[in-house]
Amino acid sequence: MSTTNNNLVEVKVPQLSESVSEATLLTWHKQVGDAVLEGENLIDIETDKVVLELPASKSGVLSKIIKGDGEKVTSNELIAQIDTAAKAAQAVTATPHAAAISAVPPSVRKLARENEIDASNLHGSGRSGRVTKDDVLNAMQQVATVNASPSVPAIAPSGNRPEQRVQMTRIRQRIAERLLQSQQNAAILTTFNEVNMQPVIDLRNRYKDVFEKKHGVKLGFSSFFVKAAVLALQKFPIVNASVDGTDIIYHGYFDIGVAIGSERGLVVPIIRDADKLSFADIEKQITDFGARARVGKLTMEELTGGTFTVSNGGVFGSMLSTPIINPPQAAILGIHATKDRPVAENGQVVIRPMNYLAVSYDHRIIDGREAVQFLSTIKEALEFPGRVLLDL
Repeated sequence: MSTTNNNLVEVKVPQLSESVSEATLLTWHKQVGDAVLEGENLIDIETDKVVLELPASKSGVLSKIIKGDGEKVTSNELIAQIDTAAKAAQAVTATPHAAAISAVPPSVRKLARENEIDASNLHGSGRSGRVTKDDVLNAMQQVATVNASPSVPAIAPSGNRPEQRVQMTRIRQRIAERLLQSQQNAAILTTFNEVNMQPVIDLRNRYKDVFEKKHGVKLGFSSFFVKAAVLALQKFPIVNASVDGTDIIYHGYFDIGVAIGSERGLVVPIIRDADKLSFADIEKQITDFGARARVGKLTMEELTGGTFTVSNGGVFGSMLSTPIINPPQAAILGIHATKDRPVAENGQVVIRPMNYLAVSYDHRIIDGREAVQFLSTIKEALEFPGRVLLDL
């Protein structure tokens, strides 16, 4: 945003990344004549990677909307104006809890703004009705619960066989483009193995309460899979590589993408330098990514790059799948639902919590032998998790 004549402030589209030529305005949260507060989200802007929010740089009244819902825009394009001189007359009426909000610590206001929570609509549980961090977190949880159930547009009745045509969002278009690119430009092959999850389950059950008390985050299964994948990638660096034309690029770092399904589509935020992170660090990042993915608040930087991807379809009940590589990466690990199944063990049939693992890989640079051994290394790390913890 930049200031124009006297009291008018221009509302402009933020600078988009070099790979994004245009974006789409989704929904204005304010209408002409509405009061706005500095830092309050005015509108959501969708690119082919993320949904950005555009906060007001000044308090005042939204005096003019130049670009409406659904219109295409480019970097730094003017889309609205704010009149800062009109704020005194309307702001108090529009925000009855403004006094309570203004006394909130900046960290709480920032948390609300980053997660698209209108703090003026919250009934604070703090002293004198002040909005607290817990109030914002509770509101975030309510939003996440609603967004967890994808909505389908209502089909208007039209004869006996109604249909409705709905344009793909930019993110959905990008997902479709990249999936086709992956299948058309790579020689994808998938290998499978099964893993007995009992050792991981036992270890988790033994320490989960102490872990959560110490680190403030639950000990899930994701960190075990990420750690096991990093261990295998270190042993087979070709799986951590990527293809650039006729060149193979070997990466000396381990940036692990974690596929997360959201209402807006599949996103893959990146855990940077995963080999240097503790179990707690990984769990915190995944939890944070999941919460912000549901409300479309991941940044472009967090969705860019990555040397390997972990996709857990098991959280949705998937028993087996062949995951598609996220280009330009050379491989992806697919995790599935852990189910009690009869298996042969020491000549006897026993019941064990088993999980089918799948690794899809680019056969142009990864041979079957390497892929199979890579997946076997992950299996071994999960069935003997003490070795992962001790770096053996």
